[in-house]
Amino acid sequence: MSAPTSPARRTLARGLSVHPIGIGAWAVGGADNNLGLPMGWGTADDAASRRGLERAYELGANLIDTADVYGHGHSERIIGDFTATVPRDTVVLSSKVGYHRGTAQHAYLPSAMRRQLETSLENLRTDRLDIYFFHNADFGPEARYLETAVAQMRDFQRQGLVTAVGMRGPHRHATERVTVAKDQRGDKYARFAHLAEQIRPDYLAARFNALTPPPAADRPDVFALAASLGASVLINKPLAQGLLTGKYDPDHPPVFAPGDHRLRKAWFTPEALRIISHGLWPLRERFGDSPAALTRVALQVCLQRAENAAVLVGFTRPEQVEANLTAVGTPLTDDELAFVRATLGRLQQNLDANSEVFLDEKEAGR
Repeated sequence: MSAPTSPARRTLARGLSVHPIGIGAWAVGGADNNLGLPMGWGTADDAASRRGLERAYELGANLIDTADVYGHGHSERIIGDFTATVPRDTVVLSSKVGYHRGTAQHAYLPSAMRRQLETSLENLRTDRLDIYFFHNADFGPEARYLETAVAQMRDFQRQGLVTAVGMRGPHRHATERVTVAKDQRGDKYARFAHLAEQIRPDYLAARFNALTPPPAADRPDVFALAASLGASVLINKPLAQGLLTGKYDPDHPPVFAPGDHRLRKAWFTPEALRIISHGLWPLRERFGDSPAALTRVALQVCLQRAENAAVLVGFTRPEQVEANLTAVGTPLTDDELAFVRATLGRLQQNLDANSEVFLDEKEAGR
C-alpha cells in the first residue's frame, strides 16, 4: 500500500510554513494541577510521547504547540529533547505564558514574562520561539498589566526571541469557571475582542470542532475576527478530545487519574457518552463505522473552515498520531459538510438540553 499523500503546507502569519495538522502537546505534560484545579492528562507516558513526536515528524507534521504550564515545563522538556535531534528550521515551535506565575505577583509582570520565556527557551533547547501566546485574558484588576505585557512581547520580537505573538480565546480564566456564578460572569467575547484590538496578535488560538455552535447573530466568529486583524488561527480540540471519534463506550466510561483535567468534564459521564454515541450514528452510516472515518470527518470540518489556519491534534500514544495524520483523506463535499453540520447541530442541541442531567450525574459520582 502506498503512503498517504501529505496535505500541502499552509503559509500562515509572519510567513510560517506549516503542515495543516499540527501537534498539540498539552497531554505530553502528564498529570498536573494548577490554581487548585486538575489541568493535565493522567494517560501520558514519556516514552510514548517521544515516539509520537518522532512519528509526527516522519509524517510531515512540523508545528508543535505547548505551554509553560503543561506539566509545569515537562511538556516543553520532552519536546526539547526531540527537537534537539532535528534541524531547528524544520520545526515551528509555539509556547504560551500566563498560567504559570511561579512566585511572581502576577504572570504578566514583564519580569515574570522574561523569566518564563528564558525557561521555555531552555526547556525547548532553542534560541527562539516561532509563536508566543498570551495564554489567558487575566491582565490583573482593570487590566493594569496589559500595556506593559504587550510592550514586553514586542521587545521579545525586537530581540529576535519571538517571531509571532499569539492570543488564546475567547475563553474564561480557569478559576472563573468554578468560582464565579454563571449569571455573574462578564461577556468573554466582548472582552476578547477588546483585548485583541490592544494586542494586535498575529495568531489566535481557538477551540473549534464540528460540535461548535454558530456564534450569536450579533457576534463575528473567531475566523472573521482573525481576518479583521490579519491574523491566522490555530484550531484546538478538533476531535473534542476524542469524543467525535466515537471511541468512548457509555457502558464503560473512562476513568481518569488525579491531575487529569477531564475529571471536571461532564461530557465524559455515561449519560453524555450515550447521547454522543447515538448522535454520531448518522455519520457512521454515511462515512464509515470506524474511528478513522469519524476522525477524517472531524478534521476536514476544521481544515475546510479557513485556509489561514492550522489544526492542532493532541495525543498520548504514537498510534494516535499516525491515525490522525493519515486519516485526513479527501476534503468533504459541500453536501457532506452540510450533512455533518446538521447532524452534529442536533447532537449539540441534545447535549445542551440535557446538561443539567450530566452535571447531576457527575456530582453524584456515577
